[in-house]
Amino acid sequence: MAAVITASEPSWISPYTGLNPRCFAKLVTALRRAGGGRTGRPWSLPLDDRVLLVTAYCRTNLTLRQLAPLFGISKSAADRMVDHLGPLLALQPRKRFRKDTVLIVDGTLVPTRDHTVAEQSKNYRYSTNHQVGVDTDTRMVVMVGRPLPGNRNDCKAWAESGAKAAVGQTTTIADGGYPGTGLVMPHRRRKNEELPAWKEKHNRSHKQVRARVEHVFARMKTWKILRDCRLKGDGVHHAMLGIARLHNLALMG
Repeated sequence: MAAVITASEPSWISPYTGLNPRCFAKLVTALRRAGGGRTGRPWSLPLDDRVLLVTAYCRTNLTLRQLAPLFGISKSAADRMVDHLGPLLALQPRKRFRKDTVLIVDGTLVPTRDHTVAEQSKNYRYSTNHQVGVDTDTRMVVMVGRPLPGNRNDCKAWAESGAKAAVGQTTTIADGGYPGTGLVMPHRRRKNEELPAWKEKHNRSHKQVRARVEHVFARMKTWKILRDCRLKGDGVHHAMLGIARLHNLALMG
């Protein structure tokens, strides 16, 4: 079976990964050091083609039965490559933050086929709730909490997903869905009362800054696996961490 798509042809890299060839080469090098080029029974594809297959799977959300023939391999071989490289692609959460760092946190829903880890949410689909932390200055994703059922509200998911522990004492802003968490939230207007001008001004500034996390979600979901994830078990968590890493690489250019 002849391959159609290969990493040796740079024109395939950008549309199927969302990365330019230089960033893709950095990713391949990092995965090789992390164990992606393990010894033993040889793979049917070299490492750069395997990375291209996995990132193309995330980018297009084609089934492996559709994607495997494009690389000239069987569906089962493609499945093994996704299982092997998927966890290695995951973003490593930042352990330390500068004193002046300000983060933004918000939750996003990922529609998921595995109903054992998902629940029906406000989008009426079985989804998982992912708490994501973004650096306000760089717009880089610095933390992704473990997925929770999509009907879990954000203020509970913040602690239960491990996001709160990952952020620690770093200044973090959020929307009004995190009451009682200690995060920096907009001022609430009580019934039949108007906010003073300084609070209105603060809320406008807060909204403008917090919108950056929504922009990050929009960019992350150009990798279409986050629109309908077919992976089971920890697969949706690995997918979210992998897309966070790809987003950061694309942002670095």
